Amino acid sequence: MADIRHILFKDFAVLQRGFDLPKKDMIDGPFPVVGSTSIIGYHNEYKIDPPGVVTGRSGSLGFVQYIRDKYWPHNTSLWVKDFKGNFPRYVYYYLQILNLQRFNSGAGVPTLNRNDLDTLEVAVHSVPTQRKIASILSAYDNLIENNNRRIKILEKMAQAIYREWFVNFRFPGHHKVKMVKSELGLIPEGWEVSTVQKIFEITGGGTPSKKVADYWEDDTINWYVPSDLTAHRPMFMDESGNKISELGLRKSSARLFPAYSVMMTSRATLGVISINTSEACTNQGFITCIPNKKYPLYMLYYWLHGNVEKFISLGTGATFKEITKGVFKKIKILVPPEELSIKFENTVTPINHQVL
Repeated sequence: MADIRHILFKDFAVLQRGFDLPKKDMIDGPFPVVGSTSIIGYHNEYKIDPPGVVTGRSGSLGFVQYIRDKYWPHNTSLWVKDFKGNFPRYVYYYLQILNLQRFNSGAGVPTLNRNDLDTLEVAVHSVPTQRKIASILSAYDNLIENNNRRIKILEKMAQAIYREWFVNFRFPGHHKVKMVKSELGLIPEGWEVSTVQKIFEITGGGTPSKKVADYWEDDTINWYVPSDLTAHRPMFMDESGNKISELGLRKSSARLFPAYSVMMTSRATLGVISINTSEACTNQGFITCIPNKKYPLYMLYYWLHGNVEKFISLGTGATFKEITKGVFKKIKILVPPEELSIKFENTVTPINHQVL
């Protein structure tokens, strides 16, 4: 097509590593500090004028952000230093379709080396067409943002019910139940203190060898990596970015788990939680929890959400924290009577089905 140019990525946009700014050095101010997947704080100084396009450099890859204000790109990110005359909003959308996770060059922590992109050939529209495309996609983005706001309200409603019943102990009929002492403090009579390993099953993940094409070519099984979750942090995940074959599953330490389990990232960006809507497996960066009658799906989901800070505090690692399955399964957990768990599930399921 005459409207499309085939050029090298370096002639389309120039990416630059962000600037160091330790948390302890942040001075509260009006300017967002943009990390690999989100705004991680605010500072009294900025580095870059808008508009900005930022993507992850270290830890989490593939998520692209459009910044409308003066900002400070963090050293965990890459920001577009030069749009090369292209329309910034178009560049923002274009980066999203490049599947940047595939350029991971880190052995442990996912890392995107901008130099690896420079020689990539890209097909780019003329600037007038870029503006039209960006305008159409922006309209869809506005609809999505409105829907996301609605979803967040629904999620907060269900989470508030969980906290009221299982944290504040104001569950239906609570006034008829006396409080008794336990190793976790005062709890309602009839509730039990136990450990994760005694209450629900957990499983880990693995990665088939990238050197064996047969493990990846007949890609029928959802295989999640942390960036699938960290990019958007959805409550439900329908599909993973990468898939593996049944042979790849058998020849690795990845373990298949049922639909409507609860996946939690266990390293680097620790504590991002999502529910898979179809059978799936993960790489090593997860602890996946399998619901049951004692801890049904949504009760398990909100228990995990409510304890992320604890999981992070139990994590080890100098650069990026990781919580092991061995540590996780020994965590103390409060177990209400089964009938109350079922009542909660019946109460919040209609709310959460509106999010699906």
